[in-house]
Amino acid sequence: MDCSAIACTAALLLLLLALPPCESDDRIVAGKPLSPGATIVSEDGSFALGFFSLSNSTPAKLYLGIWYNDIPELTVVWVANRDAPVTNTTSPAPPPNLSLAADTSDLVLSDAGGRAVWTTNLTAGAPAPPAAGVAAVLLNNGDLVIRSPNGTALWQSFEHPADTLLPGMKIRARYRTRPGERLVSWRGPGDPSPGRFSFGADPDRVIQLFVWDDSNSARRPVMRSAPWTGYMVASQYQANTSLVYVVFVVTEEEMYLTYTLADGAPHTRYLLAYSGEYQLQSWNRSAAAWSVLGEWPAGFCSRYGRCGANGYCDGTACRCLDGFEPASAEEWDGGVFSRGCRRKEALRCGGGGGDGFMAMAGMKSPDGFRRVWNRSLEECAAECRRNCSCVAYAYADLRLSSSASAVDATRCLVWDGELVDTVKMGDVTGSDTLYLRIAGSRAGGERAKTNALKIVLPAVLTSSVSLLAGISLAWFKFKGKIGNGRRLRKQIWGGMGTPDELGEGNPGQEFVLFRFDDIMAATRNFSEACMIGQGGFGKVYMGMLGGQEVAIKRLSKDSHQGSEEFRNEVTLIAKLQHRNLVRLLGCSVKGDEKILIYEYLPNKSLDAILFDNSRKMMLDWPTRFNIIKGVARGLLYLHHDSRLTIIHRDLKAANVLLDAEMRPKIADFGMARIFSDRQLKANTQRVVGTFGYMAPEYAMEGIFSIKSDVYSFGVLLLEVVTGTRRSSMDGIMGFPNLIAYVWHMWMEGNTKDLADSSIMDSCLLDEILLCSHIALLCVQENPDDRPVMSHVVYALDNGSTTLQSPNRPAYFVQRSNEIELVRDDIQNSMGSFTLTNIDGR
Repeated sequence: MDCSAIACTAALLLLLLALPPCESDDRIVAGKPLSPGATIVSEDGSFALGFFSLSNSTPAKLYLGIWYNDIPELTVVWVANRDAPVTNTTSPAPPPNLSLAADTSDLVLSDAGGRAVWTTNLTAGAPAPPAAGVAAVLLNNGDLVIRSPNGTALWQSFEHPADTLLPGMKIRARYRTRPGERLVSWRGPGDPSPGRFSFGADPDRVIQLFVWDDSNSARRPVMRSAPWTGYMVASQYQANTSLVYVVFVVTEEEMYLTYTLADGAPHTRYLLAYSGEYQLQSWNRSAAAWSVLGEWPAGFCSRYGRCGANGYCDGTACRCLDGFEPASAEEWDGGVFSRGCRRKEALRCGGGGGDGFMAMAGMKSPDGFRRVWNRSLEECAAECRRNCSCVAYAYADLRLSSSASAVDATRCLVWDGELVDTVKMGDVTGSDTLYLRIAGSRAGGERAKTNALKIVLPAVLTSSVSLLAGISLAWFKFKGKIGNGRRLRKQIWGGMGTPDELGEGNPGQEFVLFRFDDIMAATRNFSEACMIGQGGFGKVYMGMLGGQEVAIKRLSKDSHQGSEEFRNEVTLIAKLQHRNLVRLLGCSVKGDEKILIYEYLPNKSLDAILFDNSRKMMLDWPTRFNIIKGVARGLLYLHHDSRLTIIHRDLKAANVLLDAEMRPKIADFGMARIFSDRQLKANTQRVVGTFGYMAPEYAMEGIFSIKSDVYSFGVLLLEVVTGTRRSSMDGIMGFPNLIAYVWHMWMEGNTKDLADSSIMDSCLLDEILLCSHIALLCVQENPDDRPVMSHVVYALDNGSTTLQSPNRPAYFVQRSNEIELVRDDIQNSMGSFTLTNIDGR
């Protein structure tokens, strides 16, 4: 290189150094406005901010907005000047522009005449923030943020949405200031000005969301979500729609809805369309078009108030609530439901025999409620019962986990007027049990009176025992004969307290009471040839009753726990309805004999197949994975979705039964315990359970909670993945038990080698790793570190790359009569503890 070239290069470098530093393309700074034709683009190229026009008007109407930058179809997600478009000009007049004001740090949109038509208005009612170093940055998630030099967000577009909800945006309601974000539709396909529809939280009832029609100067609801029931932990409700994870968050200051996307998901957004539909849209790359994944309202029942006042929607039909009839039978029969339903009989309140309450489970509670916080179910019932104008109530516990929560409250809803927009949802997450006040005479006839935690049956049974038998037999399609209900119930509960103490009403009218002689005949006098299983509190036989195969459990007469276990199972299982729980069909009592009759499951227990080398080939990986997910859903129902919180306390492979299609059902509720509304854990001096499945805090201190069941589930999960018993000496390479072995493999990075050799051809490595990870989270020593079952179900259904790393697990090593608690670091054993009063199975 000659001297002249060197001199030129040096001069060029000096010139570049003398220029002011260039700002990145993702921001606006003071003194550098944004004009039509120019854009700023987020760092990853996903979003752009600039001026756009959608109409053919002359001159063109210009809007300042944000749109997807990396897809060919212009899709605007945010507009600043929705009701104040500007027009472009030719020189010498200055064009419209967006600038960052040096004195106030506001973003200001000016028209061609220099007049401000839109501003962020940061200084309204507050001192102006320092302008030096402030920048407006377009983030990779599409949020336009004004940032101070220290990174504080002074303003952000996410808090001022248009018609689109992007991942990370919030639709919220604040308790104190009340107003929150709302989506507002466009006026039309080419008109971003505010339209007639809006979506957001009801400021008067913040626990539900609406789509409103704001036309004609009157707000009319179009669609309404069910009131939040607090059915997730850590103050969050999560669900999934394909690639979308929706979260409902509750804090001391606000409630809000937001969502995230799975890793690698295409652009996905919620849009409030100009026609009023709330849509979930995803960009289809191959078709180069937006696909609608979901749309609301959709279906007969989704339109607000479809069945009128005091009616409810059930799938595709309108029905009247119990105690009501159509206000106009002719219109109702003709498919016109706007006039709703009227009472068949006037309420009596405190006089004339009083009224009762009918429990309607699986309901989307109606609109128009009055909310009362911090009440137990008993207090919620009393709140309604003592007020003659109260026509219904619903209750939910919003305390979402045993760990600290911003919200430590219950939710009592009461209704004082007509019941509007009620829907039968069925046994799904988010449904309520609606307690409906009905007239006194009907309350007695429908055994619907409610007293606090229970629904009280009529005091006097029908005088016709044959009628009771007929109804029961018709219901269960059995031929078993029923004795006098009251006498048998006295035999069942005599000396043990009453079932009412458990708040679940009288089980005697919920299922068939069989004669003991019929049980003897069905089992051939309890022949060993009919026995199909044996547990800690009795033997199980297969028999035929009424032409149907059933499983008959005979509780041990010499067990001092037999009566208590019998009461538990009758009270609990007769009330529980879930596809992953064994169904109790009836019972029989004679003297010391106490018998339970269940549905018969032909594939028997999971352990009978899983640990049998000649049969385990029946359990390929897809079957095992479905079993894992089914057990998780059953536990979630017990812990969260049933009317009462139920701790199983003996979850293990032997207590998971398999039907003909290998679908799992949790069985054996003899040791289960019910938790009251505000109870998080309990303590017992009598620890019962199965070695290896018991959580350390339960085995060592007698403390149990839903997290005790989570620990047991984690052990069961490891057994299903590895095909190895929790305490087997085979296949765990000299480690004291299965948990220690899996933890070692995890720490060594060899988790992929955990899968049972019999499923190597059918297993998916990602699912094996996921299940092992979840299992280790479940068996952590500290109960607060373990996930709750709602998180487990969510992770199993969707997979997760965001699971936290597990801490060292806790496990037990049994040495004759001593149980040693091992806090695992593989080489160091932490302490030795001797336990007494432990009943193994």
